[in-house]
Formats: sequence, C-alpha cells, structure tokens
Amino acid sequence: MRVKGELAMRKSAMLCFVVVFSLSLAEQLFAQGTRSAEEKVVRLEEQWFEAQRDSNADLLAPLLADKFAMTSNREKVMNKADVVAACRNTKWTLVRLSDMNSSVFGDTVVVTGDFRGEGTDALGKPMEVHERFTHTWVKMPRGQWQCVASHKSTVTM
Repeated sequence: MRVKGELAMRKSAMLCFVVVFSLSLAEQLFAQGTRSAEEKVVRLEEQWFEAQRDSNADLLAPLLADKFAMTSNREKVMNKADVVAACRNTKWTLVRLSDMNSSVFGDTVVVTGDFRGEGTDALGKPMEVHERFTHTWVKMPRGQWQCVASHKSTVTM
C-alpha cells in the first residue's frame, strides 16, 4: 500500500512540474510574440516617418489599410487616398519624431507619439506642425501589419 501511495505522489508531483513548466514556457512565448509584434510595428512607424520626410507616397501606401481613416481637428476625415496624396504633395524641411510608445492587444498594436515638422503644404504655403498622434495597427489575414486608423491632435504651447 505504501509503495502505491508513494508512486501516486511522485506521479502527482511530476504532473505538477510539467504543468508549471508548460505555463512558464507559454508565458515566455507570449512575451516573445508581443515583443516581436511591437518591434515590427515600430519599424513600420519608422517607414511611415521616412515616407513623410521624403514625400514618398509609394513607401507610405502599403502601410495603410484600404479602409484606413485619419481623424484630426480638421473637419474632414481623411481616407487612404487623401493621406497618400498629402504625403506626395507636402515638402518637409525638418521633421522630428519622439516619445513613441506602443501597446499590444492580441493582433492589434496601438502606437502613440509626438511629431514636429516644418515645410510647405501642397500649395507651397509655409507650415509648422506639432502634433500628438495615435496609430492603430492590425495584423491582417495574410500576416502583414497595416494601420487602420490614425488620430492626430495639434499641440498648442
């Protein structure tokens, strides 16, 4: 009887060890996946920044989902075509991106940051911009990350 009891205790202890080890491994894999998603999206944010800086609409277009929407303090909600055209027609002489933070929620990453720029708009009129932004990125069915929504607010100080 005693041998059977000891054997049962050993099996229980081994089972507990396997469960704890499996949970620990799953947590590590989840953390790696979260970091990987954040790293990918941060690189895409840098590509967006580069596209704006260089007025390179072809670099920006694939980053935006077909149903992309940008809201701001302006009256009009901008769609993908509007944002790509604005990228093409705005010429920056100075741009700076800072205070970028990201949070992962499953297949969604939300990025916030601060954008400052000086340049000329599509009409050649000088402009100076200081904005806080929020970008919402979603991992699409084919595995690529795209921005589905953006909001920007003018910083006045």
